[in-house]
Amino acid sequence: MTVAELAKKFKVNPDTIRHYVKFGLLSPERDPNNGYKVFNNQHEQRLKFILRAKSLGFSLADIKLIIEQSIHGQSPCPQVREIMAKRLVETEQQIAQMQATYQQMKTAMQSWQAQPNCNPTGDHICHLIENFAGDFTHE
Repeated sequence: MTVAELAKKFKVNPDTIRHYVKFGLLSPERDPNNGYKVFNNQHEQRLKFILRAKSLGFSLADIKLIIEQSIHGQSPCPQVREIMAKRLVETEQQIAQMQATYQQMKTAMQSWQAQPNCNPTGDHICHLIENFAGDFTHE
């Protein structure tokens, strides 16, 4: 099957398939008649694995490592557990950061409801943001 057919079957953008090929996650054959990339059932199974792993938070680099270990006859399960443990910690930190931002947004909005609109003077851009007493970090 072609890139377009495989993409349609899995409801992904054809460029996603091309990216996976370029990244080395899929290795299709070339049709000798027209040079198109041709995908078979093994590629379908591999794509299903890639999409499932991505849905679990694995990066493409993680997935490539897992696939390579499997190809070389090594169990990738210990590596999968290790990566997942790391991703869980990272995700927990991101959630905490997002919750803090959300709370700060709610506090700002409540404070701003009672404040008047102001025109910029050259000394300030928007007094609502500039006078907000919440925490901020430089990234």
